[in-house]
Amino acid sequence: MRKSCAGGPLGSSVGMVADLLAGEGRSRAYAPRGPGPLRRFMLARMARLSYPGSQAEQLLLAPQELRTADPSFATEVYNGHFGLAGRLAELGPRSPFEIEPPSEAWARELYGFGWLRHLRAAGSELAREQAKVLVGDFVRLNRGVSGLAFEPEVVARRAISWLSNSVVVLDSSEPRAYQAFLRALTEQLRYLSACYRDAPDGVPRLVTLMALIYAGLCIADQQAIVDAYVKPFCKELDRQMLPDGGHISRDPSASVELLLDLLPLRQCFVARDRLPPKQLSDAIDRAMPMLRFFRLGDGALARFNGCGPTPTDALATVLAYDDVEGAPLRAASNSGYARIAQGQTLLIADLAAAPAASVSTNAHAGCLSFEMSAGPQAIIVNCGAPPPDHDDWRLFARSTAAHSTLVFEDTSSAQLLNGDNGAARADGPLVGPPKAQGTLREEGEGIEVKGSHDGYVARFGVRHERRVVVATSGLLLAGEDRLVAASSRALPTGGDYAIRFHLHPDVTAQASADGRSVALVLPNRETWTLSSNAPSVMVEDSVFLADARGPRQSSQVVLAGALALDVRVVWTLEAGAKLGAPSPIEPDDAA
Repeated sequence: MRKSCAGGPLGSSVGMVADLLAGEGRSRAYAPRGPGPLRRFMLARMARLSYPGSQAEQLLLAPQELRTADPSFATEVYNGHFGLAGRLAELGPRSPFEIEPPSEAWARELYGFGWLRHLRAAGSELAREQAKVLVGDFVRLNRGVSGLAFEPEVVARRAISWLSNSVVVLDSSEPRAYQAFLRALTEQLRYLSACYRDAPDGVPRLVTLMALIYAGLCIADQQAIVDAYVKPFCKELDRQMLPDGGHISRDPSASVELLLDLLPLRQCFVARDRLPPKQLSDAIDRAMPMLRFFRLGDGALARFNGCGPTPTDALATVLAYDDVEGAPLRAASNSGYARIAQGQTLLIADLAAAPAASVSTNAHAGCLSFEMSAGPQAIIVNCGAPPPDHDDWRLFARSTAAHSTLVFEDTSSAQLLNGDNGAARADGPLVGPPKAQGTLREEGEGIEVKGSHDGYVARFGVRHERRVVVATSGLLLAGEDRLVAASSRALPTGGDYAIRFHLHPDVTAQASADGRSVALVLPNRETWTLSSNAPSVMVEDSVFLADARGPRQSSQVVLAGALALDVRVVWTLEAGAKLGAPSPIEPDDAA
């Protein structure tokens, strides 16, 4: 009798592979995104007819795996532990494909098979057998096309992972197992060719097209696949990778994930003696400077629009392929961001509305927020997106209150679409603000970034305007936040505002006795002082979500007041200033 790979001897496996689309599907705990059950059934029937390739007979090459691998994963699996997406599943004698997934993110990683790289890195015969058994388990237990495992982007990730790590699964001395694996891979690709258009917009859709082109390059005699999909792939790549190098989702981390696949894809073209498409090379060349655009002094990516913990290993790997090292832009107008570098100070500001609804399921309502670092220390941050195992924070993370900007009436400047029960969905599309604009220009002894948005006009009749000037020395930031009437009529009265400055967890905040300023003490004991003319200057608790270890307690400085005839809050952030010292920009003006 065959035994599981978890905590016991390994039996034969891949030889048991059956055709993937035969038989009945199994129910899954998570509702799939993309095509519904009836459409999936029809797509499965159409798969063989629409697929431009033929049955795979031989693999010619395996794409380079750029993602970091952890060899200890193999030992954990043998001991019955399967840790993915921050969750650990206890398998006992069962296969991971037989248990109830501890989270949706865990299930996505399981069915995407990215963890095969860990078994490959282990380099042992035991790890190879584990890989064979687990691939066989998946095929044996997932003979239908139902559930999360057959969402288009999950199928694409699985196909890329199987190709990239085929060396750990295939054994030329076992012809039957070799052919069984190729049959299963071909069925994945046939299904993907029929359903790639159903993948969600953005990164998922691009990955599905990449998977098909990878297959055409890596499998012998599959030129027809490359010919069929390279044109739609290039068109989609040009649409998603903006002229300034940012991604259409406005998420700084999206480019890192894409480059981890785009770079090996370019290498595959070269390995097959084919010239990589110009759109592919150009997209890579545009994206590299934009990654440096989003890096603060501590090396982390600025936490805007779904960007959470920075994958430092992946970022370093990707940037190692940057031969040009072009200077980052100041104004990324297509992406809607501005970057000011003065002395040792870096400031990155969000000056645009939410992206299109189809690519906004991770976007945040952070218009006019900014992040700022001094030397290697981040000071002003946004809360950022939480890691997958802390998804309960996601709804808050997407709110305006989680960003370093003005919040009016404790309401977000952009709104999440509600679910069927009328409540906001943490993964729902983000709508608004309807209009946002920004500029970057030289201003006296510094550089000014200025912007406004209409996110509060429809509900409250006010528009938020913000300007920040960073002095040439980088030692002084002078800011101004205004609430102005949306029309020629008088400014509405009533309503409270809060201008939030979320602090990095390593920064300590100390309020002055007069309540006009707050000292921000960095780990190296350097002090910056935030002063303002706001009616109330307070230090409150906050939370930093963009940490791979989970949420961390932090602080925020809040400038608060009530809507009156004119709201003009001025503030400064100055290095070395004394606590309670007068602000250099009109501190006595009424707010």
